[in-house]
Amino acid sequence: MEVRVRFFAALRERAGATELVWRVPPQTTVGELWEMIGRERPALAEFRGSVAFARNQEYVDSQTPLQDNDEVAFIPPVSGGSRAGYV
Repeated sequence: MEVRVRFFAALRERAGATELVWRVPPQTTVGELWEMIGRERPALAEFRGSVAFARNQEYVDSQTPLQDNDEVAFIPPVSGGSRAGYV
């Protein structure tokens, strides 16, 4: 089966792509997909354990199984902002 994979922010730069189509066996989980891609794109390893996963625009955990034609997004941790102005 095929899934569409989207990378955001620093992950996009490390992956060298904004979007990929990836073939996976049935019953592959989101976490397993992340590991598969990481083996082929080792620059992503720095983000292991800190990436958020979304399937079809909803946040999911790493154990969520994929289905044919799913869209999977890998989202790095977000930082920044300021507490200035907060009461």
